[in-house]
Amino acid sequence: MKTFTDLFEVYDPEVQGRSQIKKMGDGGRIRPDRKKTEPEKRRMKAAGGGKMVPAKDYKPRKDIGTQRQTSTRVQQPEKERGSAALSAKEAQRKAYLERKRREAGEKTKSASELLAKKKKTEVSPKYKPQKASGKTRAERDKQRGEGERMLRGIMKKQETDKYVKATGQQPDKKGKMKIAGRVNKRMST
Repeated sequence: MKTFTDLFEVYDPEVQGRSQIKKMGDGGRIRPDRKKTEPEKRRMKAAGGGKMVPAKDYKPRKDIGTQRQTSTRVQQPEKERGSAALSAKEAQRKAYLERKRREAGEKTKSASELLAKKKKTEVSPKYKPQKASGKTRAERDKQRGEGERMLRGIMKKQETDKYVKATGQQPDKKGKMKIAGRVNKRMST
């Protein structure tokens, strides 16, 4: 007795190698997964101790495997078909105004600019992103704290010397309070 594959050859072995049929991606994706491998990843994060490691992967989207409707992606017509046609006089006037605008140097908006709702924030051409230090937030905070404590000590010594020079004696409790106030004021500015 003949089997199903003998009766109906589903894939000809010759055609199968060069066919355009692609397998779906994992998790019900429509297209195959294009995730980068660990060495290909460019996004890095600080691991501590001056070392950098590749950042974590993003979570997969909840709408994997579903087709997005065209109505959510493309602006839909607001008026019935054919209502946009202008009369000869209106078309002539529109062309005249367009010409005048071009002569004045006013740029006509592209479709994407007309559809866009938000204003794009302009980045200064002088902006240069800060280089990654390779330290975690805790390490950066610790280093900054050490620097501030050292600076506070220097300022306290300066203010104490100034107090001794002015009064001729070591500061008492009230004098130390005044010195602390001056140091705090200097640190905040």
